[in-house]
Amino acid sequence: MTTTQTAASYDQIASHWAEESFNHENGIAQHKRALRFAPASGRALDVGCGSSGRIIALLQKRGYDTEGLDFSVEMLALARQKHPNTVFHHADICTWQFPHAYDFISAWDSIWHVPLEHHAAVLEKLCAALAPGGVLIFTSGGVDVPDEVANPCHGQPLYHAALGIPELLRLIDRFGCTCRHLEYDQHPELHLYLIVQKS
Repeated sequence: MTTTQTAASYDQIASHWAEESFNHENGIAQHKRALRFAPASGRALDVGCGSSGRIIALLQKRGYDTEGLDFSVEMLALARQKHPNTVFHHADICTWQFPHAYDFISAWDSIWHVPLEHHAAVLEKLCAALAPGGVLIFTSGGVDVPDEVANPCHGQPLYHAALGIPELLRLIDRFGCTCRHLEYDQHPELHLYLIVQKS
């Protein structure tokens, strides 16, 4: 699937993440861990911010000037309702140009929708957008080799891809960052998150 097709799928199901029944603690403990490595304040970006607003709320509470980015129009419409004073960017991370450096970047359950052939370039872009000492938290599939799958989510097709742990760690080092934490946080599900810091 292309990112345009994935965005269209999310347009159809955007309300799911904004509902009260959604677990708004999803990913919050992991972000709190990442924030221990990060500067006390500064600029932050939530890549694939979605509609729940929970990560933006956490970062703003911690004193960050936070922006959101998503490729789904409907996701952003709901996000803007929750955070009307926040800057949101409607864009595809594959082609978006960062306007400045960030001290904290979250890409929680988002960049794994990028086509596999663009994963390395997107990771390089995220690492390059970190200010010195800045922190990136992102999720991936907990696999050892590159893989891609398409599965339905709430009746809509969604694509997921992962480079594999060895390649992720190699690229993180190559792009001038250090892995501070790697965890299968939903074991036995192959859900992996990494915290990396700009050298």
